[in-house]
Amino acid sequence: MFERGKGEREGPVEVELALSDGQRLNGKLVLPPGRTLPEVLNGASTFVEFHGHDAGRSFIAKTALHSVTPTSVPPAPDLWAGPTQGAGFDPCAILGIRPTSTREEVRDAYLSLAKLYHPDRYATADLPKEVREYVEIMVRRINAAHDTLQARLQKRESRQEPVFTKAGHGT
Repeated sequence: MFERGKGEREGPVEVELALSDGQRLNGKLVLPPGRTLPEVLNGASTFVEFHGHDAGRSFIAKTALHSVTPTSVPPAPDLWAGPTQGAGFDPCAILGIRPTSTREEVRDAYLSLAKLYHPDRYATADLPKEVREYVEIMVRRINAAHDTLQARLQKRESRQEPVFTKAGHGT
């Protein structure tokens, strides 16, 4: 009857009701403890409890409902994970380490985050599309940060001054 997965909140929910006769009502639908809006609307009960802003408490037959629109739904959080390259890309901040970290510290931080965000960990979870995209971007950022820091460490190690001995001495 009503789409599942929308309005997954418990308690009184601010809604706009459109009734079959064209009437529109604003107020709160009262949900039983532990029940979500889709569960109540798709449940076996015949009536829903409604507290209108203009009128008091009333019970409305589900058959009289044309649509139920939650009006106080919080906006979806911004899950932008950040860039994987460019000026805003800070590999040390991503891995949570100091710029002077050793190869071991970089590796440990990388492994810890790679385990946390690994796609296999969330393969069977029923996650919203935004969360899946966030996890995928974080994996790319973690890998890019690790690769960038490994390249820096390699470059730093190759720049070390070689140790020379004087020719002719001791031979």
